Amino acid sequence: MDIDEVMRQFDLLEKKIEHLIEQRNTLEVDNQTLKDRIGELEVILNEKAEEESRYSKQKVLIRSKIDNLMEKLSEAPGDITTE
Repeated sequence: MDIDEVMRQFDLLEKKIEHLIEQRNTLEVDNQTLKDRIGELEVILNEKAEEESRYSKQKVLIRSKIDNLMEKLSEAPGDITTE
């Protein structure tokens, strides 16, 4: 193998390495973008879970108040409960 062939092989190898480095950098940027998006989605998911929890608590409270009112109505003279 002569020196020109060796130099050509080195040039080819250098270009391949540069291409791999560019791909790695692109993948790192994409990976960070995806990690950021996952973080955003986790925040949204936590907010939704908290909202659902508040809704459930409100629902229980409202149901309790309705039950108490219905009980008071059934105990009232003249029994005006719905059947």
